[in-house]
Amino acid sequence: MKIIFATNNLNKLKEIQHALGNSFELLSLKDVGFSGDIPETGETLEANALQKAKYIADQYDYPVFADDTGLEIDFLNGRPGVHTAHYSGSRDSSQNMSKVLNELGETNDRAARFRTIIAFVNDGNSSLFEGKVEGKIAVETSGEKGFGYDPIFIPKGQTRSFAEMTLDEKSQQNHRVRALEKFTTYLSGLQTQSSS
Repeated sequence: MKIIFATNNLNKLKEIQHALGNSFELLSLKDVGFSGDIPETGETLEANALQKAKYIADQYDYPVFADDTGLEIDFLNGRPGVHTAHYSGSRDSSQNMSKVLNELGETNDRAARFRTIIAFVNDGNSSLFEGKVEGKIAVETSGEKGFGYDPIFIPKGQTRSFAEMTLDEKSQQNHRVRALEKFTTYLSGLQTQSSS
């Protein structure tokens, strides 16, 4: 089954392909010749993911999925949330992390979670899948791997940030992978139905 992943983020694409393995043929936006911007004007992760998937599904004759991920920090009343990717006013990860660390200051209340919503659009029908991982925000950045907020996010039960873990280690407790597991179970069911 060929499926378009509606993202221009090569790091996300690599992470998703790693998690999917060879079960499905993943097409990137580049693979289908799309080079424009996808609108993201929703006020929730769910609305954004669905908006992106529908936008691409309206233009191509393939099933499409899109995701939206937010870092939700309790002390900041759930921020940056839907604005995670450009929290500082830019898409620069180091600026975004600096803003979060500055806003948290010296507080010990550093509980946070990453939440991913995957929206799947196929033949006009849509479905949503959620994955999340609880953790906390470190007091400073550490690690060279990963992307985004990985250098300041420490998953629950761990002492290292996502940026200090290998891709395999991160995949074992990753919000995007957890949403993807629910999504691939759903896709496997669709494949079984269509072949019977």
